Order: sequence, then C-alpha cells, then structure tokens
Amino acid sequence: ENRLESLENLDNWVSPRLGIRFQLAEPELVLYYPDGQPFTSYNEERQRAETERQRAETESQRAETERQRAEAESQRAEAESQRAEAERQRAERLAAKLRELNINPEET
Repeated sequence: ENRLESLENLDNWVSPRLGIRFQLAEPELVLYYPDGQPFTSYNEERQRAETERQRAETESQRAETERQRAEAESQRAEAESQRAEAERQRAERLAAKLRELNINPEET
C-alpha cells in the first residue's frame, strides 16, 4: 500500500486518493481538480499576479489622487475660514472706530 506503482496510460487517469484527473494534451499534461476545473499553469498564475499587481497599483494611485483632492479641499476651506475671520475682525475694528466717533454702528 505504501509503494509507488507505475501507470501505463496516464491519459484521463483519476487519482483515487486526491480525485485529481490527469489528461495528456500534447505537448503537456493537464491536471483537473475533482470538480472538473483545470489547474492553472505557471504562466496563467504569473499573468494573474501581474494583473492583480496592476489593479492594486491603479487603486493606490486613485486613493492618492483622492487624498490630494481632500487635502486641497481642506486647505481651501481653511483659507476661506481665515478670510472670513479677517473680514469679521475688519468689521469689528470699523465698528470700534465708529463708536469712538459717537456713531452707533447698529443704527447706520
């Protein structure tokens, strides 16, 4: 039971232990999972990995672009807040000057 046996014809042979099917498809041997799906080749796996790497790079670039957009929006909002504060302070100074001249700024 614990020894290897030579097989004469490997074409469409199914491993009794693993359920994997071996099929000779010249010039290569194709292996199939028990559910009938073929094993992927090294080149297919390499291509899949490259495609995934490119997808991840694209997503990373998209995230960086979004981060930069959010940062620019934050800076714009901060600049607007500073402008509004400067305008409020200017109006406050003007009102103080009017009060110095005995003019009520709320009545004008």
